[in-house]
This record gives sequence, structure tokens and C-alpha cells, in this order.
Amino acid sequence: MALVGALAAGCAQSHAPELASAQSSLRTAFEGAFLVGAALNAAQFSEVDTVGARIVKAQFNTISPENALKWASVHPRPGTYEFAAADRYVAFGERNRMFVVGHNLVWHQQTPRWVFEDSGGRPVSRDTLLARMRDHIGTVVGRYRGRIKGWDVVNEALNDDGTLRRTPWLTTLGEDYVATAFRFAHEADPDAELYYNDYSLESAPKRRGAVELIRRLRDQGLPIAAVGLQNHDRLDWPSPAQEDSTIDAFAALGVRVMITELDVDVLPRGADPFGHGLPDSLQQALARRYAELFGSYLRHRGTVTRVTFWGVTDRDSWLNNWPVRGRTNYPLLFDRDGRPKPAFAAVIGTAPAMQGRHD
Repeated sequence: MALVGALAAGCAQSHAPELASAQSSLRTAFEGAFLVGAALNAAQFSEVDTVGARIVKAQFNTISPENALKWASVHPRPGTYEFAAADRYVAFGERNRMFVVGHNLVWHQQTPRWVFEDSGGRPVSRDTLLARMRDHIGTVVGRYRGRIKGWDVVNEALNDDGTLRRTPWLTTLGEDYVATAFRFAHEADPDAELYYNDYSLESAPKRRGAVELIRRLRDQGLPIAAVGLQNHDRLDWPSPAQEDSTIDAFAALGVRVMITELDVDVLPRGADPFGHGLPDSLQQALARRYAELFGSYLRHRGTVTRVTFWGVTDRDSWLNNWPVRGRTNYPLLFDRDGRPKPAFAAVIGTAPAMQGRHD
């Protein structure tokens, strides 16, 4: 049985007609509108997780690495690079003819302390940190030149008020560290797309800061191809108007928008009331929410060129352990057993091909 058909058979009976009528994958449903992808963990791109790998190959045409290319994973010690996992990730994407994304090069988290400190634990000089940044970006991007097609160069550089976050990068290198990172990445692979990636850009103060940052970078002649909106969303935030205005703000700068880390948190903050399963009322609310989000993305086709979920199934999601370890969350389109949820049918139903069937 084809994967989508098998998955549909496992879904709740009340949703079987919608899934049966779709008989489609996300990648084919949105062909011509935007790429659809997922962030993969090591078990998926090494195909140890056979269910997850099968969903990825059937549903998606672009992939991002959850952790395999972060500094702590690929460059854990001075002078030591560990590329085995990253190599498997890239090879998986190539075997399956996917658009392969690199995530990420410069971030204040999951970057070892040695990057910013000398052997005595004191902050390094500006020249030393610049050399370490250049070496890291040149080595990692250079290794996958022509194979990884797009890079999240700088990740989460802004505070919620739109000012630059006071990270060791900013403290040691000054405000031009962001431009420098993009310059190094472009030198390492002039053909790769380069992205700035952040969360909560739908909040007006942070969006204003991001718009100004991207404007400054482009005024310097840096080839910023797109802004990544992470879209770690909730059932009630952001509103469609906030999503639309955010995409429009970056489109006005002449850059594309990519939805890079999509999921929807269905739990109340600080509570875990659904450890034994999500009630049907919330399954339906999640489905409506995803349909609403994809409606916004489709209204901006041409500007929005990629939508990537942060995880493959609910079992994989980082939201199971955030902000308190042990939480059980349900933020994605596929449940813990790899079966499509009502949200899957709702997303498929927004696709241009499906809209034609309903008219």
C-alpha cells in the first residue's frame, strides 16, 4: 500500500474521507507554490527510524538538520571537526533529490565555550574570535559547497524589542559581526542561498528590528536571499493579520521568506493536561490553525518559497520537553506512531490543486 494510503487507514475513522480524497503528499500538493520540508534528527537521516524516514521520503522535498550542523555537533573542540553525522544528513538529502538546508553557522546557543574563551577561561580578542568564525564557516560551508543549497548563517541575533542580543559575538566583535558572518559564508560558497533566521518576528518591535537589520545588510551589498520565520506558534498566536504583515514587511525589502521551524504548541503554559492523548476538540482546533497558517503562506506564494516543520512526528518534537522536561505535546501533522492527524488533511485541503476540486 502506498504510504499516504497506509497512513490514512490508520487515522481516526471520522477523518478517513478527507484523507482518502486527498491521496497526496505535501510535496506534490504544494508543487508550484513552495517547498515543504522537515527538520531531521540523526535516527531519521540514518534511517534507523524507519517510520520517520519513510514519511520524510514520501512527504517532503526539502530537509533541515535539527542538530547535526550546529557548532557543538560539528566542531566540538579547537581544531577538531566531526562530520560523520552531517555527511549522512547531506547524503540522505541527495539520494532523495531534496533541497538540502544547513542550520546553522553563528548562534549564541549550542556553541562551545572554547569558541569565545582562551585556555584560561578569559574572553578572547576580537582578532582571535574573527579567525575562529572564519575558520568554522569556511570549513563547514566549504565542505558542502554546491551540495547544501541554503544556509541559516546567523540565528536569533535579536532581542524581543528588536535590538541586537548581547551575546559573546556582539560583545567581542561589535554590531558588524552579523555582516561579517554573511561575508564569510558567501566567500565559502558564492552560489549558496544565505538566510537570517529568528523567532517571534510577527511581534511588531522585533519585526521592526529585523527589517532594519536586513536593510543594513543589503545596503552593504550582502546577498541575503531570505528571512527565516521560525513560526514556533500557538493556537492563538500569531494572528493571520500579524503573519501577513510580517511577510509583507520583508517582501518590501526585496527578500524572500521561508517558514523554517513550524510547529503549533497546543498545551497551556506550564501545564501538561493531555499526557494520554489530545482530545478531539483540540485535534480539530489544531487542524483549523494549520489551515489558517497555510492560507497565509499561500496568499504570499512567490514570497514564501519554503515551509519546513520542526520535526517529523509528535514523538520527535522539542516541545515535549519545553519549557519543562517530560511534557507531552502534539504540535505536528503526524502522531507518535507516524499516522496523519486531522491537521494533515486540513493542510492538504488548502493546497491549490485541492481548492480546484472544491470549487
